[in-house]
Amino acid sequence: MSKLIIENLHIQNHEETLVHISFTIEKSTALIGQSGSGKSLTLKSILGLLPSNLTLNMRITSEFDLNSETIGFVPQNPFTSLSPMTKITQQFFCQEKRKIELLALVGLEKWVLNRFPNQLSGGQIQRVIIALALTKNPKLLLLDEPTTALDTKSKTTIIELIQTIQAKLNLLVLYVTHDINSIVNLCEQLIIIKNGFIIESGLSHDILQKPKEAYTKELINSGFNNRNFRE
Repeated sequence: MSKLIIENLHIQNHEETLVHISFTIEKSTALIGQSGSGKSLTLKSILGLLPSNLTLNMRITSEFDLNSETIGFVPQNPFTSLSPMTKITQQFFCQEKRKIELLALVGLEKWVLNRFPNQLSGGQIQRVIIALALTKNPKLLLLDEPTTALDTKSKTTIIELIQTIQAKLNLLVLYVTHDINSIVNLCEQLIIIKNGFIIESGLSHDILQKPKEAYTKELINSGFNNRNFRE
């Protein structure tokens, strides 16, 4: 599997540095931190969606270019990601055969295409969003707290689905979440970010078992469920 190396990702406004980090994405990697720590800015910088008032510098090393063809993105709230008055089939920009293939990949059947979003469950909508993110056969999948709006059963199902897709398609995954269960089950690497800087990183199992920083221990002890840790 390839890897993505991001060096000296530096985001600043006119007055201060907001993010200054370097990290490597290998297989599945989780990015964890409090609200305002820089997680969302990091995702936006990779997606090329930073606000125009911010300045970005970074160096990327990978076997592929980062662009709309190679990056798939699953946003935080699936319920606002689809047009409510448009059938699912019209929200895919690909041939019918490809639509059916993508739905099958996320465990949905063809009939979903003829439904409106409000006719689907939360878990089904999130599956559709993941299918849309995979339309162009991306190399990198970015997920911004993809289970936040789901119930416990749906969360477990979606995590298992992402695991399956990651292995089947050989994707690199960067997963921003506060859900400790999803980290344990999905992400092999863990990055802890605080005030725009990485304070701890390594194998998820090692960090969760023996965190070195008090900040990391606080995040783990919170169960990643405290509202203060949502971004």
